[in-house]
Amino acid sequence: MTADPKSTRPPAAAGRFYPGDAVELRNLIGVLLAAVPPTSTPAPKAIIAPHAGYLYSGPIAASAYAQLIPARDLIKRVVVLGPSHYIALTGVATTSAKAFATPLGIVPVDVEAVRLIESLPQVTLLDEAHAREHSIEVQLPFLQTVLSAFTLVPLAVGDATAEEISQVLDALWGGPETRFVISSDLSHYCDSQTARRLDRTTAKAIEALKPGRIRENHACGRIPIRGLLEAARQHGLRARTVDLRNSGDTAGPRDQVVGYGAFVFEEIQGASVEASQGQCGLELGCALYARGRVGKIAAAELAGVDFFSFQRALEERGIPLHTEQMLANDLQTLRTLFPK
Repeated sequence: MTADPKSTRPPAAAGRFYPGDAVELRNLIGVLLAAVPPTSTPAPKAIIAPHAGYLYSGPIAASAYAQLIPARDLIKRVVVLGPSHYIALTGVATTSAKAFATPLGIVPVDVEAVRLIESLPQVTLLDEAHAREHSIEVQLPFLQTVLSAFTLVPLAVGDATAEEISQVLDALWGGPETRFVISSDLSHYCDSQTARRLDRTTAKAIEALKPGRIRENHACGRIPIRGLLEAARQHGLRARTVDLRNSGDTAGPRDQVVGYGAFVFEEIQGASVEASQGQCGLELGCALYARGRVGKIAAAELAGVDFFSFQRALEERGIPLHTEQMLANDLQTLRTLFPK
């Protein structure tokens, strides 16, 4: 596509974080993606990917982006949230830009979506937060490679609560056409052994969907990560670690490293099939309860556990207990929907 140069945000990280030449950049990303084993799982709703120079974090980023390839033609909008490195801000900053440019071409901004979330009190228009920011930009060449045509919602994140970020994600959640990218590195400037320990702790917190366990020294993008974990709990997503390495494993020395992780957040698939076989499991029961589809009693039976064990499972996953009225036909309705 062509875009008005005056309304297009030019690349600020090309030639520094990744190659500025289009052919070299395309070839590099192709090599990085080719090194990732093929996936047979559905494309995730959200990913966490690093934002360092491709020399260091590119292999780990490729591990995350390869997971989106199965939905290459389905995905039409990508919301990218990255921490603001250069401008101190409160909340979330949008941009007036109509497009973002990289050496691989122009990515149009979903202007309507941007205007929609600007009605939220924690969201403001602040072009300065995007002018030099690399955390969003370095994700774009990967997206331009693994997806067909898509629009972008670029969001620079400052000081905010998990609930405030989750509210933004909810407003943009959409359907299968919409996916989310959280841009974040993990531990910073520890020795390799310490970094591995910290990053494993962070990975466990992410997989458990525990935003309160993501500490300040765990990730530079901890604020958008916390928001995604909150949203994932509410929407019944499951988190999975795809790759966990550091710069000492890729191209740098081991005395001071930066940690990188690739994480995917997947929707639980095949609910009716699993239920009809009586093999729904705890995760499905928790997901259905989190979405408000069923009450605790029905969800516990569907999961194949007793009521108290199910309530404990909800607490372990940080899923809030609903104030619900116990309906006599709740279980019967569920059995009608999912007959054995």
